[in-house]
Amino acid sequence: MESSLKLPLSGDVTQSILPWNWTLNGNQFGNLNVYLGRTSDPELERRILDKVGTYGRQLGQIGDALRVLIAHVDLDRLSPEERLAIDKFDLQMREIELIKREKAIKKSSPA
Repeated sequence: MESSLKLPLSGDVTQSILPWNWTLNGNQFGNLNVYLGRTSDPELERRILDKVGTYGRQLGQIGDALRVLIAHVDLDRLSPEERLAIDKFDLQMREIELIKREKAIKKSSPA
C-alpha cells in the first residue's frame, strides 16, 4: 500500500539554476545584493570596482601610500589634533594587518 501523505513543503521542488540568468540587475546579482552606496553614477562605480578593485583594495593601497608619506614627516611638528589623526590612522592600519594575519594563519592551518 502506497502512502499519499505529504508533509508541508515536501512536494517536488523545481528551481532553475542557469548561470546565464544570473545577470546584474540593478544592485542585485542572483540572490546577492550589492549596495554601491549613494552615487550619481552606479554604472561608473561598477566599472571601477570591476577594473580597479574593491573599496577595500583601493583603501589598502591608499593606506600603504600614506604610510610612506608619514614616514617622511617630522611628527614632532604636528599639533596634538594632527598627531591624534595620524595615531588613529596608524591604529586602524595595524588592526587591518592583524586581521589579515589571522586569516592567513587560519587558511594555512589544517582544518
